[in-house]
Amino acid sequence: MTSKWNNRTNMTMLTDFYELTMSGGYFQNKVHEDIAYFDMFFRDVPEKGGFAIMAGVEQLVDYLEALEFTDDDIAFLRDKYGFREDFLEYLSGMKFACDVMAVPEGTPIFPGEPIVKVRGPVLQAQMIETMILLTVNHQSLIATKAARIVKAAKGRSVMEFGARRAQGYDGAVLGARAAYIGGVKGTSCTISGQQFDIPLSGTMAHSWVQFFDNEYEAFKAYAMMYPENTVLLVDTYNVLRSGVPNAIRVDREILRPMGKKLKGVRIDSGDLTYLSVQTRKMLDEAGLNDTAIIASNALDEYIIRDLRHQGASIDAFGVGERLITSREEPVFGGVYKLSGIERDGELIPKMKISENPGKITNPGNKELWRLYDRTTGIAIADVITLADEIIDDSKPYDLFDPEHTWKRKLAENFEARRLLEPVFRNGINVHKKKSVHEIRDYCKVETDRLWDTVKRFENPQTYYVDLSQKLWDLKDGILRSFNRN
Repeated sequence: MTSKWNNRTNMTMLTDFYELTMSGGYFQNKVHEDIAYFDMFFRDVPEKGGFAIMAGVEQLVDYLEALEFTDDDIAFLRDKYGFREDFLEYLSGMKFACDVMAVPEGTPIFPGEPIVKVRGPVLQAQMIETMILLTVNHQSLIATKAARIVKAAKGRSVMEFGARRAQGYDGAVLGARAAYIGGVKGTSCTISGQQFDIPLSGTMAHSWVQFFDNEYEAFKAYAMMYPENTVLLVDTYNVLRSGVPNAIRVDREILRPMGKKLKGVRIDSGDLTYLSVQTRKMLDEAGLNDTAIIASNALDEYIIRDLRHQGASIDAFGVGERLITSREEPVFGGVYKLSGIERDGELIPKMKISENPGKITNPGNKELWRLYDRTTGIAIADVITLADEIIDDSKPYDLFDPEHTWKRKLAENFEARRLLEPVFRNGINVHKKKSVHEIRDYCKVETDRLWDTVKRFENPQTYYVDLSQKLWDLKDGILRSFNRN
């Protein structure tokens, strides 16, 4: 199934206005075709976690493939803001011509790594900054939150239920996609199921139960319509005195005579531990040992973990607002920085220098590698090198902490893998499209290749992202040169 969700309207004008003012300046100074290099990276994992999940590449591809200024766009920029006519004429005929590389969706990613790399005419490479950040920041945030919640559930199913609390239409639709990549089993957002072939889940609201004369009649009507998938919401009035007894009665009087069985009950309020334990006893006594208990109600990874530790009898979780908005930390702080320009065929590295060491960027045209232990298959470390470097995994490789250079480790018996993959070459789409199911499966495999200590919620072990000696020397040389001037 293919999807063009981002291209239901032209998205070229979804850009910060300063991208256009800078583009106009590049054009007026006749440097707009000069080749520039930009990197997207992020500085911190949300919620002080140990890793993040890359997501949003498919929608980035859709956006870049359709990049084009319409006549209406040009008229708006001319009439409202008075851009020069020769610049507007250039924009109206502009064809995307950049090279773009990206880390595959579903890959665990870490601070400081170039997760998207752009090389091309500086005007174009600059102009696409906003959408690169918007697309990858949002979906990576939600995929990361989903991965945390799924880990907390310890094999129990998690469904994404957040559409009504999402921050806008795209937040709901693409958030559901990202959550599925992060490991949830499905979504309640119907259009996401249609667009991305994500499994859908949903039964009834309290209003259904309230509409009928009594709870039993509401359950009975639903079971007769959907006997294959009867999941009943049992907390509209009283879970243990009314909801569960009526659900058991519907199983006995309606479903069993049809040769069917009650599939599940959902509890959406109250003390979920106590209610689920008591519900389990009642269902088991009625012979409904296979009937699932589903819990919802403002859940997140911490509440789910606590429910498990308290002995709750819950088989699946519906998670809404705290997932779809990543409520605890609703910003994924990806940034997009210039790393080099070409002059007369020579690459001139560029870097941002700051009083804050965390904001000093890595210069030059770079490559990203992941080293895996050949015996365990577990990731050892990531290494950022210059693009012309090769990590030869037939030989030991010296890893060192780029901030504390005396900390060193000799990596042996490892496999080196390049993480950045071509997405566009000279503006032509070369991306190998994958289904969201393939991306989700890949995400699970790659996440399983991280040490459990990296995946802790609190105080995770630091996963090292090292620089090659050659890149470190380049960076150090630029800093020393700057300090001498």
